[in-house]
Amino acid sequence: MSTLNETPSANRLHIGIFGRANSGKSSFINAFTRQQVSIVADVAGTTTDPVYKPMEINPLGACVIIDTAGFDDSSSLGHSRVEKTKLAAEKTDIAVIIFDSGDMGEELEWVSFFKKKKTPVLPLVSKADKRENINELLEKIHEKTGLPAFAVSAATGEGIGQVKEELARLVPEDFDARQITGQLVGSGDVVLLVMPQDIQAPKGRLILPQVQTIRELLDKKCLVISVTTDKLDEGLAALKNPPKLIITDSQVFGYVYEHKPRKSMLTSFSVLMAAYKGDLPYYIEGAKAIDRLNEKSRVLIAECCTHAPLAEDIGRVKLPRMLRKRFGEGLTADVKSGTDFPEDLSQYDLIIQCGACMFNRRYVLSRIDRAKSQGVPMTNYGVAIAHLTGILDRISMPQ
Repeated sequence: MSTLNETPSANRLHIGIFGRANSGKSSFINAFTRQQVSIVADVAGTTTDPVYKPMEINPLGACVIIDTAGFDDSSSLGHSRVEKTKLAAEKTDIAVIIFDSGDMGEELEWVSFFKKKKTPVLPLVSKADKRENINELLEKIHEKTGLPAFAVSAATGEGIGQVKEELARLVPEDFDARQITGQLVGSGDVVLLVMPQDIQAPKGRLILPQVQTIRELLDKKCLVISVTTDKLDEGLAALKNPPKLIITDSQVFGYVYEHKPRKSMLTSFSVLMAAYKGDLPYYIEGAKAIDRLNEKSRVLIAECCTHAPLAEDIGRVKLPRMLRKRFGEGLTADVKSGTDFPEDLSQYDLIIQCGACMFNRRYVLSRIDRAKSQGVPMTNYGVAIAHLTGILDRISMPQ
């Protein structure tokens, strides 16, 4: 069970373990983490669905270890399992591929897959304590992949420390460098947060983007003030000077823009998440496609959460209503939630994705790449609402 003291899974380094069925993936994970994370058995296909395990591992810090089903699964459910393994691959920041023999055709295909996605790869040979001529296998892997391969033994612990050091070296340089608010504010700046406490934020809770933003602002030594929308004027009146930045819920963009001081910058939690988790310039460009919609257009609303539908839900109700009000009731808005993101996007004129606070950046970028490759414009909730409100060019964007 996660707590407020834990790093959210979406912000953790995702390390995916891939290999054939019964190649030693689960045994390696248990030795690597020093916990019984995965079931180990001599029967092939013990791991059926990917297992996501949040961990704290020295020297890597906060991670998610992903144990996947064998990518050679030929059982009756094999296709479904391999598809889930591919989904896990899209979330992977570093891929560990376990080679089990000299027959490495499928392993090399996966190395190529990750290289195309610019995902760092660590080739691994398991069961080192039981192999002969292991150096020949390591040399062959290096020759075929151009990558250094490592040997480990789950039984003896051989090579585990070396693998941790190599994984630390493979962590993308910008992984921990990104900031939600970028260069918009610094130490001593006053930041006003406008946070409607409605059905989207159950009593006693704040939504994740709000919590993460507040924590970052406190780390930056900003002066943080929070109000609900109906208390915006009173909150501004209580300040000696206008706040440097106002961060609002996108749903009230128009109202806050009309009531904010001229000197104060304005952005939204969703816009900040668009830059933090995705590709903000691409989303801004994608928002231009809104003006090309008509009553016959089809729009994909991509929610990342899998919450039960709520009254006045922003993705299921408010955004479709805004679009239909402008372009006609015939406009179709399909809603997909969680990881239910279509492979074929060609039927859509536009994709509007939420802030994606529940997904890691690697997976969000994989969605963006899919949209780009199919020529379908994509934006996000906050950018779309700012465009529909007519204030997108007056919104402050993080760098």
